[in-house]
Amino acid sequence: MLRLTLLVLVLANGLYFAWSQGLLQSWGAAPAQQSEPQRLGQQIRPEALRLLNSDEARRVESASAAAARGPECLQAGLFDERQATAVRQTLEPLLPPGSWSLDAAVEPPRWIIYMGKYLTPDAVNKKKAELRQLGISFEGLSNPALEPGLSLGGFTSQAAAQQQLDRLAQRGVRTARVTQEREEARGQMLRLAQVDDAMRVRLDEIRTVLNGKPLRTCR
Repeated sequence: MLRLTLLVLVLANGLYFAWSQGLLQSWGAAPAQQSEPQRLGQQIRPEALRLLNSDEARRVESASAAAARGPECLQAGLFDERQATAVRQTLEPLLPPGSWSLDAAVEPPRWIIYMGKYLTPDAVNKKKAELRQLGISFEGLSNPALEPGLSLGGFTSQAAAQQQLDRLAQRGVRTARVTQEREEARGQMLRLAQVDDAMRVRLDEIRTVLNGKPLRTCR
């Protein structure tokens, strides 16, 4: 009986080996094909693949983002007559005609809900913490004469600013007041109507003559 059992096991192992090696395929008995050689044929120059480092990946991402957003309109200003002349003299040889313009513009007066002046930066930070606890937003100032201080919002009229201050008083604001951050200003606004990829690479050269005025999306 033991011999018969050993003989059956040897025959079973032999049959399994023959099946696993595909020797019984002509008899319709073979394991499922696991390899996919057709995928190797579908690969396009796999030897050309390479990993990018972080700097290269950022450059590729930036280039893709720039291409995706397409041309955009940017503007900067206001510039007085002297500043506008310097901008014009720089851009005329730098950019093609019709790609930019300097147009007369008016910047309305700006009234703010003002908190300040404070004696120290620590006093400013303490006030910021108090405003955060009240859930009230704040912003920096564009008028250096009012520093150090905070703005709780800007408005084109004194009346609108006063109305908002009244509402903030109901939320616990006690030491703010309405003040004029700037008067009405007249000058010239630089407008770049179609900033494409070719012009974007020259924006750093353009910024050098803008007197610190940022390029923003056109309004």
